[in-house]
Amino acid sequence: MAHVEEKLTAENFPAAPEKATLEGKNKFVGFWLFLGGETVLFASLFATFLALRNSNAGGATTQEMFELPLTFAATMLLLFSSITSVYAMYHMKNYSFGKMQLWLGITVLLGLGFLILEIYEFYHYVHAFEFTIQSSALGSAFYVLVGTHGLHVAFGLCWITTLIVRNSKRGLSLYNAPKYYVASLYWHFIDVVWVFIFTVVYLMGMVG
Repeated sequence: MAHVEEKLTAENFPAAPEKATLEGKNKFVGFWLFLGGETVLFASLFATFLALRNSNAGGATTQEMFELPLTFAATMLLLFSSITSVYAMYHMKNYSFGKMQLWLGITVLLGLGFLILEIYEFYHYVHAFEFTIQSSALGSAFYVLVGTHGLHVAFGLCWITTLIVRNSKRGLSLYNAPKYYVASLYWHFIDVVWVFIFTVVYLMGMVG
């Protein structure tokens, strides 16, 4: 494994470090198989929500609860975090480890901001409308779908933060470059899922 873990320098830096080894290529294959399962999971949760979106058991409706400014702000944070992740991978491909770490750090901060807004949103629904996971079928479908996405965001934040901290003194290598890149792809997947949630859950919920 010595040749795989060798620290990259300007002299031995490959054009695509994330795919320069067989191990790196295998990580991509495993990642796409993983995403296939994740897609099925979220498709099931979306279908359940759509089937139960009007089953509020006489409680507050989505038109009464949802606040577009708050959700839009959270959406912008997550979308911008995807852009900063792209910048990070751009710098990785151009052998700029410090800038890659910086942009990934910004990605984490933006993602953390999104998660804080989501937690506040849940708190607001529970205390202002008594809208909980047990209050109605709508509540169960909403919290399971949006909460599952939130857990994925939290996992992504832990993943990227671990990479930043663990490799801060190691630099970029053929061993960790695929890990950075796969984590970035995972973060993009989370963003795409949120775009669907924002559209299907919040925008459709506000128009009835």
